[in-house]
Amino acid sequence: MLTPQIEAALSLQQFFEPRGWKWCVIGGLAVQRWGQPRQTLDADVALLTGFGSEESYVDELLSQFQPRHQTAREFALTRRVLLAYSGSGVPIDIALSGLPFEERVIERSSLWQPAVDTTLRTCSAEDLIVYKAFAARGVDWFDIEGVLMRQGERLDIQLILREIAPLAELKEEPEIVERLRAMIKQHK
Repeated sequence: MLTPQIEAALSLQQFFEPRGWKWCVIGGLAVQRWGQPRQTLDADVALLTGFGSEESYVDELLSQFQPRHQTAREFALTRRVLLAYSGSGVPIDIALSGLPFEERVIERSSLWQPAVDTTLRTCSAEDLIVYKAFAARGVDWFDIEGVLMRQGERLDIQLILREIAPLAELKEEPEIVERLRAMIKQHK
């Protein structure tokens, strides 16, 4: 049985694919694939829009998905995240991606089968760790721990460290890299 959040992500997939849009699931649903499954209330996706054409993507999305607030369009264009609802009312967060890292995330994404006859495109375990470390909230470190425990030796640690370093520098939080290194060392 599919959760409402997986069904919401599938509705996005059905909207994106005929348009040839590049995207993948990130966040809590990707944690269900790669880490210790936990409850998530929304569906988070990264949509490769680049820079300069976000408006056309946002307008087309809003023609299909209900905004979560009146200023959702403006918020999306300034904050690069469209906050909307799926047709069944599940919150969806659509990150308007354009950075080289985000493009690589989508290139490295792969299909996951959460149920029989159902596939959903998700980011890699390594990229999920990078996203979570960059966000650096308590729940994100918990999720990283779960991915490290479940994926273990299958992870490309060098890729993770190579991707997080410039992002942590951009955020001016080098302690992110040190905390992540310590967690990785703990799980070797």
